[in-house]
Amino acid sequence: MRPILLPGHERSLTQIKFNREGDLLFSCSKDNLINVWFTHNGERLGTYDGHNGAVWTIDVDSQSRFLVSGSADNTMRLWSVQTGKCLFFWEFPTAVKRVAFSEDDDQVVCITEQRMGHQGAVRIFDINRNGDGTSQSKEPVSMFNPIGSKAVVCAFAHRPDLILTGHESGKVALFDAKSGEEVMSNEHAHRDVVTDLQLSPDRSYFITSSKDKTARLHETRTLVVLKTFVTETPLNSAAIAPLKPYVLLGGGQDAMSVTTTSLRQGKFETRFWHKIFEEEVGRVKGHFGPVNTIAVSPKGDCYASGGEDGFVRVHHFDETYFRAKPYGDLEIED
Repeated sequence: MRPILLPGHERSLTQIKFNREGDLLFSCSKDNLINVWFTHNGERLGTYDGHNGAVWTIDVDSQSRFLVSGSADNTMRLWSVQTGKCLFFWEFPTAVKRVAFSEDDDQVVCITEQRMGHQGAVRIFDINRNGDGTSQSKEPVSMFNPIGSKAVVCAFAHRPDLILTGHESGKVALFDAKSGEEVMSNEHAHRDVVTDLQLSPDRSYFITSSKDKTARLHETRTLVVLKTFVTETPLNSAAIAPLKPYVLLGGGQDAMSVTTTSLRQGKFETRFWHKIFEEEVGRVKGHFGPVNTIAVSPKGDCYASGGEDGFVRVHHFDETYFRAKPYGDLEIED
């Protein structure tokens, strides 16, 4: 599994995302840039330039037509994937920490930070897909402020009228997209801040990672914890591999505490865990700092990781990965 190194950023990566076909990889970083790469050879296709602050988050729609991004410059921007043009931007009082498209691409949800007298807010915008995408509404269709612990990650749940959130306290919750009411919550999903949240392809379950050194699979409908993966390092990201029963976890000590631990304790590997048996099955080394973000191609043929070291590494799985029998001789029928 030879990695392809993508050296397109000057500062640490914040999020990476594959498109629906898995042939393009989008990456954003604290250097204000968003890059797009060809997955198969790591060639840089282009750059989305326009933000004036660290870009915290990106998402691409299912047609690879629009890209949405959120930044520390207090804006959320809509881009044309093909041309790299910024089509529209929304301004907020604080930084945008997370953005996500709905399943039908018609809406975007975003979280803005709690800062300087402003409450953390979740906003939902309609995306007008007619024409060239430049005529969008400035006003959100709905906006609410989660009470209590601030929301840090979000996504549309299994139904388009529900928003799934992960919080600083470790709680995960479902909110009604229109009224902003908390429909359901699991206060003790994690014991520390939720660092990532990624849904399964059909959105029936999702994985979260946390600074409490665990990743967990939850059922979306009930928020029941299905599986727990316990590691020995704070986790920054977790992803679900399609077609195979694996989850990928990444993390590492933050730079501040690295010097106080032994060499091996740096733990900058991507870990593969068996989704069902909750056992670690392998690790991939590579980054010279914590792994900040992990994504698996929807085709299941490769995965990418973005690190504090400013590199994106794309790994195409070997033949042995697909030949392996994760359940022994048991064949799983779809």
